Amino acid sequence: MKRLTPLLIAVATLVGVVAFTARAPRHAAAQQPTSTFVTEIPSGYRDWRLISVAHEEGDLHSFAVVLGNDAAIKAYREGKPLFPDGAIIAALHYRHVPSQENNKVFGRDQSFVPGPPTNIQFMVKDSKKYAATGGWGFGHFQDGKPSTDGPLMDSCFACHQQVKARDLVFTLYAP
Repeated sequence: MKRLTPLLIAVATLVGVVAFTARAPRHAAAQQPTSTFVTEIPSGYRDWRLISVAHEEGDLHSFAVVLGNDAAIKAYREGKPLFPDGAIIAALHYRHVPSQENNKVFGRDQSFVPGPPTNIQFMVKDSKKYAATGGWGFGHFQDGKPSTDGPLMDSCFACHQQVKARDLVFTLYAP
């Protein structure tokens, strides 16, 4: 019995150390601030409904199609001033290029079509997770990879905050 006691004490001490260290990382992770960035592309976004289209000149020189999931479309159609949690808005951006084929038919340069994709952006409404950024998480993806740092991502909330009366959403619904 005297030999067994030190072994039991050693096992109990080891179990206590393992239990304590296993808890520590979870506690530390829980105290880290929540990211304001969307880091995964929502599945099925290419099947969402059309909200609007956009044409941006200047440095962007792009077309965009803006899509919404069912929650976003419902809020737009009902004219709600605030989007519900779960609403997601996607903006698919493309360079625009002249359509030589169409322009031959028209007899002059007037037709432009989407060219190479430039990026995809998402706004995801989750008022608890993204409380620090007005309830919206912002995502920017190039070649399927998320950008979560840099001036572009740092400016999302600041720019969108300028349309606070529309729940930080620039795009109006195209009937």
